[in-house]
Amino acid sequence: MNRAQRIESTLAQALPLAHLEVADESSGHNVPAGAESHFKVVLVSDDFEGQGRVARHRRVNGLLAEEFAAGMHALAVHTYTPAEWVKRHGAAPLSPPCAGGAKS
Repeated sequence: MNRAQRIESTLAQALPLAHLEVADESSGHNVPAGAESHFKVVLVSDDFEGQGRVARHRRVNGLLAEEFAAGMHALAVHTYTPAEWVKRHGAAPLSPPCAGGAKS
């Protein structure tokens, strides 16, 4: 499992998500190919209701502490409640990623 998949799995298991995007942005930085060092996550969850941006980011960073300890250098975090997502993007959040299985 690569780092993006581990990030996705960790966040999906820890938070009830309406939407999750994980992007490896390492190629846009001065790092060796395949470094898996710079990531961006976009999360939509009811769990963020009533939390400020710093508390949300601390929660996500805490959930991914093992990835930081294993060499992840940077993480851009974008967190929304479902209502914030609709207000910002004008549509309902996308479906969360499939927890398993593949199309036949």
